[in-house]
Amino acid sequence: MNPISTEIIHSLIIEIRGVRVLLDSDVASIYGVDTKRVNEAVKNNPDKFPAGYLLRLSNDELLDLRSKFSTTRFSKTRVPPCAFPERGLYMLATILKSRKATQATFAIIEALAKIRELSFTIKELSVVKDEEKQKSLMQRSGEIVADLFDEGLQTSDTEHWRNEIARGSLAIAA
Repeated sequence: MNPISTEIIHSLIIEIRGVRVLLDSDVASIYGVDTKRVNEAVKNNPDKFPAGYLLRLSNDELLDLRSKFSTTRFSKTRVPPCAFPERGLYMLATILKSRKATQATFAIIEALAKIRELSFTIKELSVVKDEEKQKSLMQRSGEIVADLFDEGLQTSDTEHWRNEIARGSLAIAA
């Protein structure tokens, strides 16, 4: 099986408190480990997760997640999940050392970098007056969006992959 794609990673990224994050259960599925192992890594290495490297969701945020997702993904979750922003994902990658974790980290970094570039391009587009520069920025934005979503647009499997990851049954190339 091919390594996990940027498109799959992008579909899992959510925004909490104005920060783009991956939930502990999604990180675990991507890395091919149990959620319990991800949380143990955090618990056993508290010095590697200072403020800004890990978000501990509140009960209200868990309720909000339940209302946003139509699946039963959070129905049995009693403890609010942890969420990892980009910095926390880098740190987690230094702890969870495996071939799968390394491949997944590359995919996560690529997805987050593309999202950041798209955000920058869109902001710049809103202030640029030169038509040629606007055209160039619009073209670049389209290329980034195509990179992020192209596989899903071609195969229409985005929801399938999201469900596979949510169930923890996605196999990632080792």
